[in-house]
Amino acid sequence: MAAPPLLTLQDVALTFGGTPLIERAEIAIAPGERACLVGRNGSGKSTLLRIAAGLLESDRGARFVQPGTTIRYLAQEPDFSGFETVLAFAEAGLAPGDDPHRARYLLENLGLTGAEDPRRLSGGEGRRAALAQALAPEPDVLLLDEPTNHLDLPAIEWLESELKTTRSALVLISHDRRFLSALSRSTIWLDRGVTRRIEQGFSGFEAWRDAFFEEEERDRHKLDRKIAAEEDWLRYGVTARRKRNVRRLGNLHDLRRQRREDRRPVGTVTMNSTEAEASGTIVVEARGVGKSYGARRIVDGLSLRIARGDRLGIVGANGAGKTTLVNLLTGKLEPDSGAVQLGTNLRMMLLDQARAVLEPGQTVTEVLTGGRGDTVSVGGQNRHVIGYLKDFLFTPEQTRTPVSVLSGGERNRLLIAKALAQPSNLLVLDEPTNDLDLETLDLLQEMLGEYAGTLILVSHDRDFLDRVVGSVLVSEGEGRWIEYAGGYSDMVSQRGAGVQAREAAKQKAPPRERAAAQDPSPGSPARTKLGFKEQHELKTLPARIEKLESAIAKLREILADPNLYARDPGRFEKASATLVDAETELAAAEERWLTLEMLREAAGA
Repeated sequence: MAAPPLLTLQDVALTFGGTPLIERAEIAIAPGERACLVGRNGSGKSTLLRIAAGLLESDRGARFVQPGTTIRYLAQEPDFSGFETVLAFAEAGLAPGDDPHRARYLLENLGLTGAEDPRRLSGGEGRRAALAQALAPEPDVLLLDEPTNHLDLPAIEWLESELKTTRSALVLISHDRRFLSALSRSTIWLDRGVTRRIEQGFSGFEAWRDAFFEEEERDRHKLDRKIAAEEDWLRYGVTARRKRNVRRLGNLHDLRRQRREDRRPVGTVTMNSTEAEASGTIVVEARGVGKSYGARRIVDGLSLRIARGDRLGIVGANGAGKTTLVNLLTGKLEPDSGAVQLGTNLRMMLLDQARAVLEPGQTVTEVLTGGRGDTVSVGGQNRHVIGYLKDFLFTPEQTRTPVSVLSGGERNRLLIAKALAQPSNLLVLDEPTNDLDLETLDLLQEMLGEYAGTLILVSHDRDFLDRVVGSVLVSEGEGRWIEYAGGYSDMVSQRGAGVQAREAAKQKAPPRERAAAQDPSPGSPARTKLGFKEQHELKTLPARIEKLESAIAKLREILADPNLYARDPGRFEKASATLVDAETELAAAEERWLTLEMLREAAGA
């Protein structure tokens, strides 16, 4: 006999004014469940998950949790108030009897030490800390909303393997197809306010969904034909037997009302790129390119040729230098050694991961038109901005909306709309899949497949890379980059492993110093010279780093004793804590030295 569900939602409805967001939602999560919750952007997936977590009240319906069941929800905006360190925040998720070391283990694998000040975390680091807190107690039910956001490839693959072994029941929302396919065994589809469930993982969902839409379209055609027949009878039928006529007229009105109230799937995105005149045969040629910041090699002896029509994917752990590499290949940054030659007749369009080209105060229309009129040129033809924005799922009311109030997915769609409206023969896309729903990802993939120009794509989405690129350039560490033919899966087969995490990336320095050190930008403000205090710090840091490295080596030697914990738990705990502090201090010292060295180099000292 099957175990009763741990968590159920029955006949849940919720309206935020106007059209109901959720009309009739049903969820039942059994012990050990592996379910993915899918649906279009704006369909209410995150809202439904918050209702399931007990964080939001529905207008109608019932929520039931088996007594004693523990539920953890991955918060989009975690509350760090009252916590001195990230470790303290992560440990707050533990219950009595839970393994106290699990929080530290999770933080380290997510690229945090636990010693960070929660008030100084970036958005991505806060997301990782929240993930550690949710996973730490291994609850009965885990509700995870976009858990792979802000994670690099090594962290995504680690999280995937971690969740495969957890005893917790899972409900996942994610735009990462590979992640969903690997973890889900059932699918809950939220479509037009109603949930439908299939006992298959995500890998079987899309074929089932397409078949459902085809059947729905056939039913709609039948209804249209029936309405037409009734209208024909109304115009030309016999007018006698008035009671029967009135009844048939009433039936026709019912059919028309049914047709009006029939909620179709939300409109689809239409993507067409505006292509410029063809570029030269060779788009980019790099010969022996090298770039360093102090002692850290970002690129070392790279030789690469990108021809017209090539689709190159660039992958690597966070901090590997992907953005620096793109800037070198596109001529935005000069190499220290070697040369980069750009081809002729290039028209480049950059889709920036940080969405820097979107001014928060501009309206959606102004982003596309530059504040000049209400038309936009697409493919050599003028289109009204409202009609063009409808292709990207924006309503007429949103055209006057400021960028600052748009969601992440809406901003990304707007940026894609802006990029595709500009003539180009070289597209440079830095994490274009962030915050996009699966259907929009499909259409973006189709557009890129039809794009006649050249593509350089930076992405952590393994499935998207497999579908789009023809070769993958991978960071091998120490500034070495190697190109592999095929997509991400082909690269793994040839290489024998996926992208590896940078050791240094696991030790985090304060955000401002780390931002300058991990992926230096050529746009950073120049300094005229180092101050006296900074010069002294630069001179003394190497000795301090050497001392810390020696101390860390001794501590690791002590902890290498397999019987230490059983023999002397107090010493084990003290050595472990001292090791974490020393490693944190070493990472901060190394990053500080790198920052100062970069400033010294920029000043020409």
